[in-house]
Amino acid sequence: MEHSIYGDHLPEMQALLDQIMEGLGGLRKQMTEQYGSDPVEHCLARIKSEESMREKCRRKGLPETPESALTKIHDAIGIRVVCAFLSDVYRIRDFLISYENAEIYEEKDYIRHVKPNGYRSYHMILLFNKKYYVEFQLRTISMDTWAALEHQIKYKHDVHGNEDLIVSELKRCADELASTDVSMQTIRDMIFEENARNQ
Repeated sequence: MEHSIYGDHLPEMQALLDQIMEGLGGLRKQMTEQYGSDPVEHCLARIKSEESMREKCRRKGLPETPESALTKIHDAIGIRVVCAFLSDVYRIRDFLISYENAEIYEEKDYIRHVKPNGYRSYHMILLFNKKYYVEFQLRTISMDTWAALEHQIKYKHDVHGNEDLIVSELKRCADELASTDVSMQTIRDMIFEENARNQ
C-alpha cells in the first residue's frame, strides 16, 4: 500500500484546519453581534487530496514526499472565505494575521492590484507554528461568482477563434461586478452611519 504523501502529519494538519475554522466561526459571531450581519457568505476548507498533491509534485518536478508536500508546495491546506462586502475581506485578513502562531509567508492583493484578465481576490499564505503553510483566498460574492463563471467558460471549452473578444468581455464583466461591490459597500456604510446617528 502506498504511503501518504503527508506522512504522519494529516491528523495535525486537520487539527490546525479545525482550529482556524473555529476561530473564523468566533469572529463571524462577534461581527454579527457588532454589525447585525454575518460578514461571511460561505467558507470552503480542504486539505489537498493525495492524488492532487502527487500530481502537483510531478508537475513541478518534485519528489512525491512529505517534504515536498509540506515545505516546497504551500497550498496543502486551503481556505476560501467569501465575504458579503469589501470591508469584510480586509477585516478577515486582519483577523488571520493576528494569530499568535502565524506569520505571513506571502500576500497578494488582487483587489487593489487587479490581474489583467479582471480577476480580483485577496491571496495570503500563512505559516502556522513554523510548520504548516495555509493558503487563503478572501473575496466578495461578486468576485467569487466571476471566478467560477470564468473558470467554466475558459477552461471547459476551446476558445481559439474569438479569444480576444471573450477575454475583453470577461474583463468588462469583472469591472462591472467590481463597481457593484463598491456601490454596495457605499450603501452599507450610509446605513451604518444613519443608524449610528439615530442611536
